[in-house]
Amino acid sequence: MHCLGQQRKTVSWLEAGKVNNSSKAPFFSPSEGGSSEPGCRPSFLFFSLFKAILRYRRKRVYIILAAVIFSTMEIASKTVAADINPFQLNFIRFLIGGVILLPTSMQVINRKNIELNRNDCIYFIATGFLGIVISMSFFQFAILYTMASTVAIIFSANPTFTTPIAYFLLNEKINKKVMLSLAVSLLGVFFILNPFGIHTDMKGIILAILAAITFAVYSVVSKMRVERYGCVVSTCFSFLAGDIILLVLMLISHLPLFATYQQGNITPLLVDIPIISGINYSNIAVLIYLGVVVSGLGFLFYFMAMEKSSASVASIVFFIKPALAPLFCLLILRKLLLRTLL
Repeated sequence: MHCLGQQRKTVSWLEAGKVNNSSKAPFFSPSEGGSSEPGCRPSFLFFSLFKAILRYRRKRVYIILAAVIFSTMEIASKTVAADINPFQLNFIRFLIGGVILLPTSMQVINRKNIELNRNDCIYFIATGFLGIVISMSFFQFAILYTMASTVAIIFSANPTFTTPIAYFLLNEKINKKVMLSLAVSLLGVFFILNPFGIHTDMKGIILAILAAITFAVYSVVSKMRVERYGCVVSTCFSFLAGDIILLVLMLISHLPLFATYQQGNITPLLVDIPIISGINYSNIAVLIYLGVVVSGLGFLFYFMAMEKSSASVASIVFFIKPALAPLFCLLILRKLLLRTLL
């Protein structure tokens, strides 16, 4: 039976399209829930809109998951900062994250028939150096010198740098809403810096700003080839490449030259950096959490959001984080929040 109100003698534009494209398979088959009658099929526009909604929801899920996980990063790092050297902590957490993602990465490489060449290796070394060695080291040192909630909020300002960098390197558009959000973010950082007051932890604040800037560069550079490798492969091999560089630097720190030069010239944290020592039953659970959840899943969800959208859209993670991280600090670390942070 035809749909109600359909005129048998009148050929609609939809029916005409059906006649002209009779060789094509129907958009919805009866087995898929659609009607087999010619006048009752869902329109192509409706189905496209439905798929777009699903994609949009998927991006939102990735962004929310990454925001929640990243909001615990400073807290977990702060709890072990007194026992674990900052470089050692980075090495351990990203080694765990990289190893966790490695089996899936190899499956993706085989499925996509990706042949890694010298340029790919250089790319992973560059992203690993930017993200793991430089940005995350600035981040860990910042946590040593100031409150975890302060570092969390300043680091969350990295979209302020991500957006203009993505505009020049990736040709991503910047609209008025984005500009307004960036201005508000900069204003928030300005209040945290409190230039009219005196900070005893200014060193930590400067390190947090450097971490945010270098993480923005890392995010944009990672976006350049995420379509070739996929987010899992890009995240995994960047972690492992950065860890190899960290291991080399940690081994170099044990040379006698560093011990001699250390007196009054460089911080003791850069000399005789341990690889395993300092790990015990009281901090092993936190290290595993940082490696598996924060480094593995957190960065994975972040780059999945970026893969499905853009570097600017994925950076929404860091607009959500300032609302969650101080709350987690208050609940877990029992740290009272400064008025400038509020």
